[in-house]
Amino acid sequence: MNATSEPRAERPYTRRISPIERGYLTASAAGCPQLIQMVLEGEGHIGADALREAVHTATLANPGLAVRRRSALWRADGPFPPVVELPGAADLGAPFFHRDLDVVTGPVCEVGVGQGPATRLVVRASHVVTDGRGLRHWIADVFRALRGEEPLGALSDADDGHFRTAAGRVPPLKPPARLRGQPAILGAGPPDGTPLWTRRRVPARPTAVTARVAAAVSRSITTDTGRLIVPVDLRRHDPSVRSTANLTSQLVLDVNRDDDWKRLHGELIRALLRKREVASLGGDFRRNNPFANTIGEARAADGSHFPGTAIVSDHGPIDTGELSTGRFRPTAFYTLPMLVPYVEMFVSACQVGNSTELTLACRNRPGAREAAEALLDDVEDALGDAH
Repeated sequence: MNATSEPRAERPYTRRISPIERGYLTASAAGCPQLIQMVLEGEGHIGADALREAVHTATLANPGLAVRRRSALWRADGPFPPVVELPGAADLGAPFFHRDLDVVTGPVCEVGVGQGPATRLVVRASHVVTDGRGLRHWIADVFRALRGEEPLGALSDADDGHFRTAAGRVPPLKPPARLRGQPAILGAGPPDGTPLWTRRRVPARPTAVTARVAAAVSRSITTDTGRLIVPVDLRRHDPSVRSTANLTSQLVLDVNRDDDWKRLHGELIRALLRKREVASLGGDFRRNNPFANTIGEARAADGSHFPGTAIVSDHGPIDTGELSTGRFRPTAFYTLPMLVPYVEMFVSACQVGNSTELTLACRNRPGAREAAEALLDDVEDALGDAH
């Protein structure tokens, strides 16, 4: 059986498309590709043939990465993630990094590998069917297979309803008020429709990364207030579940201009203690969400104003030991965040060794790169100041 054949009939996998995933389907229909892209760079060699075999083995154990949409269900009858050999010098402008993945035809995941001065592994997956935690689990299983170990696998068909029950009593949450669109702060003029990624490695690993980044972003807003989205993994309410599904909810955090990171950190901790990311799932998102209620609303955005300032996502520490083989040693791990119709920028962070890797995604327009670099200067200062 080759790496793009269909999953074996004796290992069927089907699960319901969840309300969270339907929200991502709506954003995708509005013309914004909903993709997770994770990049691993290192010293040594990963052979394409060995990688194809490992991807195949890992996907048999994690069939959620080989699904296709079938009415209201995800069914694991789609193609396995293909392995694409990239030119060693392929930059982030290459078409590979910008093409969408179709959840109806599949594949919903693909892997690029480039051999050059450094080996680069790029894993791309539809955010409609998986999230950062789920995709990292699958990547770790790929490396287990490369090392000749058994994958851990993820066969759970649990959706967000399971975790709403597991969370127990959750205080009700009043939906955030709708905000009028705030003027863009990263560049000026019409965007060209593609994401601009700006990356920074900060030689520091402080606590409260999300709050520190949020405070730095608050210094760039041109009005009195801004609105941030902080993704939260619902698996924290039942860590026994191994799933590659999209199980990420969100907290909405309003910030004031020149806000203090300690105040923001306290707000986030209180929100998590009150399980507000679970409470946000209880409303009618089609009528009461704080951004866009319809595909038409999302499509109407012209890139000049945004009701949301930023998404700030901290992936936490990356165990590079589980992403290594006898012939490959990781030296960097980072993500390439997606664009979202109603938010101007997406800042992703993770900790590798004693450093913090940052990537900022925004719309590519005149002046955007310079503005993004200046904002990351402020973020770097915020992360380097541990006091």
